[in-house]
Amino acid sequence: SSPHLVQVRERIRINGQPISKELFSKYFWLVYNRLEETKDPAHASMPAYFRFLTIMAFHVFLQEKVDLAVVEVGIGGAYDCTNIIRAPVVCGVSSLGIDHTSILGDTMEKIAWQKGGIFKPGVPAFTVLQPERPLQVLRDRAQELECPLYLCPELDAFEGGHRVLELGLAGAHQRSNAALALQLARTWLQHRGCWGLGELKELPPGTELAGRSVPLAPAFQPTDAMIQGLRDTEWLGRTQVLPHGPVTWYLDGAHTTSSVQACVRWFRQAALNQDKP
Repeated sequence: SSPHLVQVRERIRINGQPISKELFSKYFWLVYNRLEETKDPAHASMPAYFRFLTIMAFHVFLQEKVDLAVVEVGIGGAYDCTNIIRAPVVCGVSSLGIDHTSILGDTMEKIAWQKGGIFKPGVPAFTVLQPERPLQVLRDRAQELECPLYLCPELDAFEGGHRVLELGLAGAHQRSNAALALQLARTWLQHRGCWGLGELKELPPGTELAGRSVPLAPAFQPTDAMIQGLRDTEWLGRTQVLPHGPVTWYLDGAHTTSSVQACVRWFRQAALNQDKP
């Protein structure tokens, strides 16, 4: 994941924790020296910063024999250096926003085209509620790449009855992220042979998606581990409240119009809750 908040090791995590300084140093020099030994003499430069760390992350995951690697793109998707995995288990596209316009384009539709570039033939993909035109682009990309695309239901659909899912990350916008995470986790579990969490209807490759809504993925009863995972998730620098003596700091890394708007809504609610006796 990127970017990091304090130190670069945060970008490569195993079981939720940044790899140790010893492991980072070990694999950094192993990858660096191997690239140095095998690089094309006609192209003397090494891979750029993010590309190098991506190569290193893949190497770490392989050497440490992780069961599951969650890989976040750096910028966009279609031409991102992380987009070399030919057969991922599942793909996810979160809420779209205007960012990196010099690379991805200056409209939501152009950015959606780039994001849809991570779709793979026959690999299920999920997205959250998007504006209609960008969603149309994602539908078209899914059809083009023969990818079964599904829309995540709202988190309310997973709660049912009187059970409310508690999120460790504050802010209403995190509810759509949580719904997406649940669908990705369910797909992985089914890939490992764990059934009974709501089945997707098979979409044959090339299924016509344009002109109609993206199929809605089924909601399901989250497992106890999923419920705990949502509750215990923390991400420093994301909707973080940091009391320090008489001063309370509200921290977030929002940097796009839509994310700043979401941050403002979170801050207003958090400040109101803080003022309550």
